[in-house]
Amino acid sequence: MTVGANAAAVEAKRMGQVHLDSALAVRLSTMETVTHAEVLARFGHALSDRTRSRLLLALREAPAYPADLAEMLSVSRQIVSNHLACLRGCGLVVAVPEGRRLRYELADGRLSHALGDLLGVVLAIDPSVCPASSQEDCC
Repeated sequence: MTVGANAAAVEAKRMGQVHLDSALAVRLSTMETVTHAEVLARFGHALSDRTRSRLLLALREAPAYPADLAEMLSVSRQIVSNHLACLRGCGLVVAVPEGRRLRYELADGRLSHALGDLLGVVLAIDPSVCPASSQEDCC
């Protein structure tokens, strides 16, 4: 991290904000500062789609190429590409150039830990409060 980026990180932390940065973002000297609420909203948006959730879980295990992810998840390469673009936009994954290919990985190692913690959560669903809870697309 550059001296300027480090100073910005300290200032953002002081103001209650978080930096979404990655090795790629640091190399490009671009960094976006967002609030804690925005970080959670981005994470929630990413997890709101089953394909994106499956991609994050796959990348939690190891970095991967889009073609390998498509095969692993049994979806088209176009679907994987669209969802990886969304995850990149949310700041959750980065694309690392390797020759003529791009390898995808989680933007921050702490995301792996956070996903693991979420997997350990036990939800008690009350159908009397949310009658649609038995439907596949409901919470």
